[in-house]
Formats: sequence, structure tokens, C-alpha cells
Amino acid sequence: MRARTWLAVPAVLLAAGCADEAPTQSGPPAPPPPVPVAAASSGGACRLLDFAVIAEHTGGTFDVAAATERGDTHTCVVRAAGAVLPELTLSVTETSIDAATFALDVQPGGAAKISKLGKAAYRRTLPKTAKSGPAAEVGWLATEGRLATLRWTAPAGTAKAEADKTAGKLVTLAKVIDTRQL
Repeated sequence: MRARTWLAVPAVLLAAGCADEAPTQSGPPAPPPPVPVAAASSGGACRLLDFAVIAEHTGGTFDVAAATERGDTHTCVVRAAGAVLPELTLSVTETSIDAATFALDVQPGGAAKISKLGKAAYRRTLPKTAKSGPAAEVGWLATEGRLATLRWTAPAGTAKAEADKTAGKLVTLAKVIDTRQL
């Protein structure tokens, strides 16, 4: 009889311990959270951009970048995941033009001149299109012989006044882009 009692006590204790445990959930474990990727990892002109710096200067939040190179031109497009617009495009091309040629041949008519950005610079707002809202653009002749352009294309329904504000923000962003890093 003693042997049965000794066997029954551990069985009761084990059963009681199991009842206190939380039920286990079946199925695969939750996927790990996505790891943020730097814009620079896309190469090309994206090496000159950083998502945090873009957000700091423009207020726009982006997390996807793509780069391309064709000849002497390096381009980067950044967007928010799952959204087509807004998008920010940076293009940098090697050039041998001077500031006078930039003003005559590159700066669009009606664009406002900008001081303290490269050798020469402009900013302008472009009208909306059938597929997008207005766009803000800043172009400059960098001191090391590179022609650079930043363009922010807004989603449809964005007011032109908002694009004008964004053009000013692009100027501050352009001032921190070091095109010599290409």
C-alpha cells in the first residue's frame, strides 16, 4: 500500500503543476520585425541620401530607395513602402559647364535663383499632371563640376502652395548633399 501512495503523490503533483502553466500556442512563431535599410545601400546617387536627413529637412518619411546609372548620370528615387507618391528624385551628372552657362542653358525660365548653393542654383514649382500633383525642383551646379537636381513629386490633390513650401525645404536638403561622394 505504501508503494501505491508514493506513486500517487508524484502523479498528483505533476498534474497540479501542469494545470498552472499557460496553454501553448500552436503555429509558426511571429516573423521578426523588418530591419531598416539605409538609402545608401541602393548605391548610385542613393549613397548621398539618408532617410533620416531627408525627414529632418523636408518632413517626408521614406523607406525605399532605388538607384540607376547611365553614363555620367547617377539617379536615386526614394519613396515610402507601398506608396507611389510622394517621391524624391536626386540626379547628379558630371559636367564641365560654368556658372554663366548654367544660368543660360540649364536654369529654366521663371525659376528663382538661389544663393549659397554651389556655383549657381535655382528652385521652381512645376504644375500638376494627369497622374500627380505639383512638383518642387531645386537644381545646382556643385563646386566640383557636378550638376545636381532634386525633385519632389507630390500626390494628386496637393495644393501648389504646399509644393512651393517643399521647394524651400529642398534647398536646405540640397545644402547638405555632398556630391563629391559619388
